[in-house]
Order: sequence, then C-alpha cells, then structure tokens
Amino acid sequence: MASKLYIGGLAYSTTSDGLREFFSQCGNVLSATVITDRFSGQSRGFGFVEMATAEEAQNAISQLNGREFDGRKITVELSNPQGQRSGGPRPGGNR
Repeated sequence: MASKLYIGGLAYSTTSDGLREFFSQCGNVLSATVITDRFSGQSRGFGFVEMATAEEAQNAISQLNGREFDGRKITVELSNPQGQRSGGPRPGGNR
C-alpha cells in the first residue's frame, strides 16, 4: 500500500523532478510534487512524495529526515490525510 510523505523546508529552487530523484534512493517513488503558489508559481517550500510501500516510506523518513537537500535541512514525516472539510460557518462570522 502506498504511503504519502510530507516534505518541509524545501528550497524555493527545488523542483518536483529533483524531489523524485532525491527520494528514489529510498525506494520506488510513485509521485513527487513541490507545492507552488497558484498566482506566482513560486515554490511554497514544501511538497509531498508518495512511496510505493509503507516500508519504503519509513525508510525515507529514517534516512532523509534532517538531511540537507538543495542547501536546506528538510523535514520528512508521514502526511496527515486531509480530513473532510465542512462548508459550514466559521467562528466569529457576522461582523
């Protein structure tokens, strides 16, 4: 079963292809995405990598968390699945 990882602390110059290549040393990378600002297109400094198995994901965490990549120390951890968002009102609503 595939496991998705959150990658934080990325350099703004890091590309999705570079991220994929860096994580391939830990196993089969199904996808690698650097998150960018929708208006400027600039990296937001984090991304996601999907590894083929939970074992490969755990291997990536133990080998790459805290390592330097593109001149920055990165954070690698299991991604929290995005919960269902309610479309309801937010606190402090009617102002």
